[in-house]
Amino acid sequence: MIKSELVTKLAEANPHLYQRDVEILVNAILDEITDALRRGDRVELRGFGTFSIKERDARQGRNPRTGEKVDVSGKNVPYFKCGKEMRVRLNQHEG
Repeated sequence: MIKSELVTKLAEANPHLYQRDVEILVNAILDEITDALRRGDRVELRGFGTFSIKERDARQGRNPRTGEKVDVSGKNVPYFKCGKEMRVRLNQHEG
């Protein structure tokens, strides 16, 4: 699912809200998560999961075309860990 599909589904589930307002809300939530991660904070959404940042060290990489060694700088990457409630819901078997 992409963001526009999420906005559409939320707008359909909440007919009292305009789609543009739902889009503003979704963007505000995603922006706040991004800002918190940028500050180095951890974001926990109970029943959903936890967003955090993992640091990758600088390393030597290789250019796949030439095989030449390339320096790859260290960087921060987002990490998501699924919450227990979501994991249980995903693994429920109907029947």
